[in-house]
Amino acid sequence: MRSAAAALLRTLDGQQHALAARSFAEDSARRWLEYRPAPRPGACIGQLSGAARKAAHRLLATGLSEHAYAQAMTIIALEEVLDRRERWQRGRHSGDYWVTVFGDPNSDTPWSWRFEGHHLSVTMTVAADDISPAPVFFGANPACVSYAGRPVSRPLAPEEDLARALLEAVGPAGRALAVVADRAPADIRTGTRARAEEGITPLGLAAGGLGSTAQAVLAQLVALYLDRLPAELAAQQAARVAASELHFAWEGPTTPGQRHYYRVQGDDLLIEYDNTTDDGNHAHTVLRRPRSDFGNDVLAAHRRAHQ
Repeated sequence: MRSAAAALLRTLDGQQHALAARSFAEDSARRWLEYRPAPRPGACIGQLSGAARKAAHRLLATGLSEHAYAQAMTIIALEEVLDRRERWQRGRHSGDYWVTVFGDPNSDTPWSWRFEGHHLSVTMTVAADDISPAPVFFGANPACVSYAGRPVSRPLAPEEDLARALLEAVGPAGRALAVVADRAPADIRTGTRARAEEGITPLGLAAGGLGSTAQAVLAQLVALYLDRLPAELAAQQAARVAASELHFAWEGPTTPGQRHYYRVQGDDLLIEYDNTTDDGNHAHTVLRRPRSDFGNDVLAAHRRAHQ
């Protein structure tokens, strides 16, 4: 990450460098999550040179596993598909993504970076050799493009399919506990807030009461979100989560094709998914750590070590 961030900054000219290189002390700009289509802090990918765009994508790739990077690239490409669906009225563009580096990646002080645009936001905070990898937001509109009933593009398919497999695995009694509302919310509960709510109620179905098959499916669902991260980071997060009690909650109908939402919660873990607009064909997903988003954990450890 350090070398990729430094390489990106070296490719930028004066104006773009000023937009991309921000102070780590700019707290409101650094603690930012926005998945709607709007300008935001940073240098716009569409206005960068070819070399700088490639450097920005290489930086993004340091924070994602290969399959998650493929999802991210599909999400970006969907901007052109959505623009066509909207008859080119809003001028959506796959270049409308922004990259920002907060602080100096070559120094010993904490720093962070963010790659963000419509339906994609990845933030990594670095202190010494520790990385805090959240929030990570992936969305998709359209969530599914089909031909003759067969999906052509469905970048967030595992996120939906594994949750439905879990609903099936828990059986009728488990579903009665997991489904906590008949109607899905309009969006993910945490929205774009810099601080995620911890312990969203009702918690829903507790993992401790599940059979072995359902527990395995829930573990796969959590791993799916953690495995958006590179293998070493994902393993660290999995080890941390393993000691906590997990809860799964679903809101809305369980019939495919209708608007629905789910969340998984654990100790300093929040996973949210919704598909609640455009007749259930517009998905949002996010991996957050309510106490540690935007590096709260590694920054606290850094301060303790350098009092």
